[in-house]
Amino acid sequence: MGAGCCKEEEIDFDAEVELSHFHLLRSVGKGAFGKVRVVQHKQTKTLYALKYINKAKCIKMRAVENIIQERRLLEEIEYNLVFHLERQGSLKEEVVKFYVAEVSLGLHYLHSKKIVHRDLKPDNVLLDEKGHAHLTDFNIAVHFNERKPLTSVAGSMAYMAPEILMKKGYFDSVDWWSLGVVMYELLFSKRPFRGKTNPQLTQAILQDPLIFPDNVSVSEECLDCIRRFCERDITKRLGCGPNGIEDIKRHPWFVGIEWDKLNTKLADPPFVPDSKRANFDATHELEELLLEDNPLKAKKRANPNQDLSELSREMRMMEEKFLVYDFTKMRRRSYYHNNNNENG
Repeated sequence: MGAGCCKEEEIDFDAEVELSHFHLLRSVGKGAFGKVRVVQHKQTKTLYALKYINKAKCIKMRAVENIIQERRLLEEIEYNLVFHLERQGSLKEEVVKFYVAEVSLGLHYLHSKKIVHRDLKPDNVLLDEKGHAHLTDFNIAVHFNERKPLTSVAGSMAYMAPEILMKKGYFDSVDWWSLGVVMYELLFSKRPFRGKTNPQLTQAILQDPLIFPDNVSVSEECLDCIRRFCERDITKRLGCGPNGIEDIKRHPWFVGIEWDKLNTKLADPPFVPDSKRANFDATHELEELLLEDNPLKAKKRANPNQDLSELSREMRMMEEKFLVYDFTKMRRRSYYHNNNNENG
């Protein structure tokens, strides 16, 4: 008799995608006003990364336009991101080579769509379930116009290219510098340019020589690749010349890389994440359990009949522009004509 009351409500999987279509699994990441957790589609059993944000915090931090922009950019790209690139000390040179090559292809793909990432760092490189590296976190990514340089200072300072800090305008060249910094950090477990304060760090990025540790053994070709990525002269920086990624592919360090297989994900990754263990910072999940009161539970508006015109400008923008998008069902469309100006 009592079983009927516990029967799960039937789900219409052909309807607009919604939270009820997924099983909520572990929390894997946290940002300034949002979190990421793994979810599994109840019908297909496919794993996805679900990013959810606190609208009030987003508005308070004046990040509404960035959030809308990130959503638009994600319509144009397609990756299956599951696991963080977890590092335990420095990585072997051959492992780093594989990841740098895959990230290079990812950056080339973004740049071909006139998108500059602007926040490349180890935290924003994820491995899919097969071990392939991908870029994530497009919160400050932006479309660029080759006739109008970007000017805002955006990104994580330790990975910022000199041209960003000099505020003289920049394009996609900044991503290749950041890749060099990431490459250095993956190999040596520290960043090439450091400072205790922002002014000191800025000074280091703009002027300090690139020095390699004495106690780590890597090939000269590897060191040269880092030097070429972290070249302050953009005309000499690897990836920034007229040949673009072809110069990267031809660099001696990448001899032996099968770029066609890499591009089609047919190359064998050096590491395959174990789906049964935590490939992320477990403190995010612990915080979720201890401090959050069902953060993904749908909350009704205090006045469900409230007209959008009565909401704040920022909240109205989120209600109007953060529309449902299901990449498994809909054709992708470019927002380039709507988003060719820098939004921060």
